[in-house]
Amino acid sequence: MVKVKICGITSLEDAVMACKCGADLLGFIFIENTPRNMEINVVKDIIFSLNMTGFSNVAKVGLFKDEEKEKASDIIMFCGLDHVQLHGKEDPEYCKALKMSVSEKCERDIKIIKAFKIADKILPNGDHDISEYDSTDYLVFDTFKAGLDGGTGKEFDWEILIQDRVNIKKQFFVAGGLTPENVKEAVKRIQPYGVDVSSGVEEITGKKDEKLLKEFVKNAKST
Repeated sequence: MVKVKICGITSLEDAVMACKCGADLLGFIFIENTPRNMEINVVKDIIFSLNMTGFSNVAKVGLFKDEEKEKASDIIMFCGLDHVQLHGKEDPEYCKALKMSVSEKCERDIKIIKAFKIADKILPNGDHDISEYDSTDYLVFDTFKAGLDGGTGKEFDWEILIQDRVNIKKQFFVAGGLTPENVKEAVKRIQPYGVDVSSGVEEITGKKDEKLLKEFVKNAKST
């Protein structure tokens, strides 16, 4: 069954609500000058509370963009994150080094998710194609929009990903403009490992809506 990642969590209330609605992963954003950027102390408290209230099995994901490896490593350890999602120009060596560093410090396997954009094709990350990211565990595909590294709220042409799917060797998430209305079709057509949503389950930026969360998870997992 497809995994559901609810991204842009900003409060314990929304985190618990997403878990109760059936989320498999929660995303916390550590990218400055973005609307859902979080303080590390707040995220640490949220994760601690979730783990104490029966939701330790829901993976906690930290989103970073071109962060210095040591700082990212410290945040991952401090907050107790399980996965790292990278939205900048991080090259394959950065991903490998971060994974090794954090896994050694935490004494557990930390999963790396690398984001790629789609316009008229799957865009390379600088000079690097997706095939070069051997040390990453998952990929996430999102809509390209100049000047934005995520959270466009717009769909890309799914047919591009469908046609390239045979060449994608890693499990991947689909993001970009997903809503309760279109997620079932996305899962059916693309057959991803997981789906990733933030604004599609919000009525107000940064505040999740319970009705939309329930509908999104139900529709995503019904295929």
